[in-house]
Amino acid sequence: MCIRGAGLIGLNANPIFFGLRISNVDASITEVRRRELLKLSPLALLAGFALPGARSRGFKQVQGFTEAMLAKLPRGLAPVFDRSELTPLANFPVNAYLTEDPEVDSKEWRLAVEGAVEHPGSFSLADLRAMPKHEQITRHVCIEGWAVTGSFGGVRLRDLLAKAGMDPGARFVEMECADDYYESIDMASALHPQTLLCYEMYGQPLTAGHGAPVRLQMPVKLGYKQAKHLITLRVSRVLGRRRGYWVDQGYPWYGGI
Repeated sequence: MCIRGAGLIGLNANPIFFGLRISNVDASITEVRRRELLKLSPLALLAGFALPGARSRGFKQVQGFTEAMLAKLPRGLAPVFDRSELTPLANFPVNAYLTEDPEVDSKEWRLAVEGAVEHPGSFSLADLRAMPKHEQITRHVCIEGWAVTGSFGGVRLRDLLAKAGMDPGARFVEMECADDYYESIDMASALHPQTLLCYEMYGQPLTAGHGAPVRLQMPVKLGYKQAKHLITLRVSRVLGRRRGYWVDQGYPWYGGI
């Protein structure tokens, strides 16, 4: 992950709009909505150059509105790559929120699923491994400016949410981590077929540096959204006060590629 996080720029043929890859499948619909969002640019400028007291507030209002609109745009699949295009694991950067390993015992580890679900509970690593496994070779892009192509394996987040009986009216998934990091994502991204609770990289169990025993892996999001060392998933209708460690310091909440 880069800063704990990844990526800012798109590295494929699909166009990028405000950090979001636009799917060719829905291009005509998306183009109309994109033009509508572009009309917001003057508002952002006005907010930025207004009186000092309103400047910060104006930017935050425009940013929040834009992110809400982006969350509603059609989202396609992120590109997948061939094994010949893999970045060697040794060259996959490790960025951490803390310099120290949180020292999670994989045998004792549990992932709590709570909030707006019918069946709250906890899942062991063995429980997740017993569910259908999905593997993908996708791009991991960092807001620091680097990007790599990695191999990831795990269970789809949407499968776990379905197993827990997610409230169909829920809009967010909030995450807590063993190293005190925290993050939240929109439900459309949580249910995306390429969003994984990743427990393997390159066919091997995650190392501590890469977020063992389980991390979020989302090729449609920037890396700082991809929380490591997960211990709690909270399904909610209303986003809590703690939106994300870096988000609460000014990073965009949506964080899409």
